[in-house]
Order: sequence, then structure tokens, then C-alpha cells
Amino acid sequence: MKKLGLMMLAVFIGMSTFAQKDELKAAEKALKSGDAVTAKTAVDKAEGLIASADAKKYKAKFYFLKAKTYYDLAKKNPANSKESYQTAANAFQDLIAYEKEAGKPKYSKEAEPMLNQLIGDVSTKSVQDYQNKDYKSAKEGMYQTYLLSKKDTTFLEYAANAAFLDKDYDTALKHFRTLKDIGYSGIATTYSATNVENGQKENFGSKTQMDLMIKTKQYKDPQVNVSKSKKASIIKNIALILADNGKPEEALAAIDEARKQDPKDMDMLLTQGNIFLKLGKKDEFANVMKQAIAEDPKNPVLYFNVGVINQEQGKAEEAKANYKKAIELDPDYSDAYLNLGSVILEKDKTLVEEMNNNLSNFKKYDAIKAKQSELYKEVIPHYEKAFALKKAKNGKEDIELTRTLMSLYENVGMDDKYKEMKAIWDANRE
Repeated sequence: MKKLGLMMLAVFIGMSTFAQKDELKAAEKALKSGDAVTAKTAVDKAEGLIASADAKKYKAKFYFLKAKTYYDLAKKNPANSKESYQTAANAFQDLIAYEKEAGKPKYSKEAEPMLNQLIGDVSTKSVQDYQNKDYKSAKEGMYQTYLLSKKDTTFLEYAANAAFLDKDYDTALKHFRTLKDIGYSGIATTYSATNVENGQKENFGSKTQMDLMIKTKQYKDPQVNVSKSKKASIIKNIALILADNGKPEEALAAIDEARKQDPKDMDMLLTQGNIFLKLGKKDEFANVMKQAIAEDPKNPVLYFNVGVINQEQGKAEEAKANYKKAIELDPDYSDAYLNLGSVILEKDKTLVEEMNNNLSNFKKYDAIKAKQSELYKEVIPHYEKAFALKKAKNGKEDIELTRTLMSLYENVGMDDKYKEMKAIWDANRE
């Protein structure tokens, strides 16, 4: 009985092997005649038999025919090519991995031109998807390009960026971390020269090609440009994703690592500051901003940011000094005027409290009221400047600022100005 069972198993395996062989022959024949649909039917049937141990000698051929079948299907129907390209790419990868392990690259060599064409097609499609802002398809195609050609690490960077734009932060983080682990720098050298005839700058594939064009006298002004390393920016992206995913401490650790590579990287410094701000570590944020100011003393935004923290911490004089510095560097900085006015106006709280405590002491009340009026007159020019700048920028009045100015004008007896703001206020409320 046992022998009968073994005999039946051997017969079944033999039948499976013959069936697979027949299906592969059918697929091969269909492909030669250009019938990819029939080839797909045969390949799909053969796939169910490929797992048998006796079918090993046909595996490489199966992967090759499957790749070619689905690649042909993709070319014949571009509108629905995504899944076919994916299946073809996976089959090519299976073929290469299998023959590498077996040490017999028979079909891999035959598949190489087709694989290169596939890489070209997938990469071109993914770039088009990216340009059309179809980031979901772009991230998949760019990552597939990278998997098919690991030397094209730029496509892993593109895939990471596309995933980030697609808000697929887990995938983006995985890709950015891979880039970091493989030491990707993104440094690229470009060779260019100016076409003498039309005056346009043109790029060349190599220095040799550029030098040859210069010798023809048809080109001039050769240039060799080496791009900046992207190592620090990759770590910065890792940090930003970690921070957004509620892992700020891990993000800060990544930033520390990145700053060791480029201590003067302003973007990295500001990213670190933003993470401190998210964590509520305002002292650390202020310190980072001061470091940034030391590196970039002509940047008004940095002074403004420090001013905001000063104001939140009750350091009014420091806040005013920083807002004034921001305005000095950028006279059109509307928010700096607005915040300068608001920090000056904070004294009003004390004056109102004093007036409320002296309602029956008319003389003292009037004296405090006079101080309040002078305070408002000091504030008004800053708010007026902010109002004018915001209107010029946005093409309309800021309604909240309109209400504030209306109140200030009323309190200091500037009736004409009050009526002007009141008209704007009423018009915006209709």
C-alpha cells in the first residue's frame, strides 16, 4: 500500500512537470506570435505548478516568460499598465535572484535589454506621475525603479519625497532611513558649456564629451558644477517626520546627528528650534534662535521669532528690541509692527486695573486715564503701519486690526479716524 502511494505521488509529480512544460511551451509560442493574452493564460496556469521540487529546472524559464508576458501586456495597454509593469518587474527580480543563487545566469543575460527598457519605461512614467502630482503612483514607480536598478539610488530619494508629498509618512521615513544607512549623499557632478551659435548653456554626459565640444570651437565657457551633499537634509526629513509622528525626542536625536555633519546648516538649526517649540521648550527654542542670529544676523524672521518667545515669557523690553530689529532689517514686516504694538499695549492691563481701583478718586483716575491715552497714542502708529502693509499685501483690510484701531481712535478722541475705521468695519460686516 505504501509503495502504491509513492508510485501515485511520482506519477502526479511527473504529470505536473509535463503540464508545466507544456504551458511554458504554449506561452513561448504565443509570445513569438505577439499574442500576450494567450501567453498570460499559459503562464498563469504554469504558476500553480512552479512550487513543485521537480520543477526547479523550469523555474528560470518560467520567471523569464512571465516577465516578458506581462511586459508585453503593459506595452499593449498603456492606460492599464501599472499592474502589468509591477508584475513584470517582480518576475525579473525573481529571475535574477534565482539564477544568481543557482550560479547559472542563462535567462538573466537574455532578459537584460528588456529589463533596461522596463526600467526606462517605469522611471519615465513615474516622473510624469510626479510632475502631474500623482504622488501615490509616483512613489510606487520610483521605488520600483530603484529595486530594479539599485545603482540608481536617486530614485529612492525621489520615492521618499513622493511618499512624503503623498502624506505616506511611514513609507517616506523607511526610504529616508535606507538612504541614510547606505550613505547616500546625492552629490552630482554636471558638465556644461555655452553654445556659441545660440548662446544657450547645454549639459554634457561627461567631462570628456564637454572637452571635445570645446575643442570644436562651437562651445565656450566650460563649467563643472558639484552639487551639495544631501546627507544632512535626509536626516532633517527623518527628524521632521518623527516630530510630526509624535516622536520629538527621536527627532532631536536625528537633528543632533545631522548637525555634527554640518553645524552651520541653517535649515537644520531652524528645524531643531521648531521641534523645541513643539515640545514647549521655549528657552531651548530661544537659544537656538540666538545661535541662528549669530549665523545669519541680517535675517529679520529670526529676530521676530525670538521676540515672540520674549513676549510669551514676559520679557517685554527684550521683545520690543527684537521686533524693532526685525523692522530695521525689513521695513515692510507687518507682523513685526503688529507684535511691537501688542507688547507695548500690554501695559494697558495694569492701567485698567488701577482705574478700576480708583473709580471714586476722580483726580487719580483722570491721571491714570491720561497715561492710558498716551500709551494708545504710542501704539497707534505701529498698528496703522501693520494695517497699511497687510492691506497692500492682501488687497483688503484686516478686519480684526480694523476693530482694534477703531477702539484706540475712540479712546483718544481721534473722531475722524474712528469714523473711517467704523465705515470699514460696517462694510465688512454686511
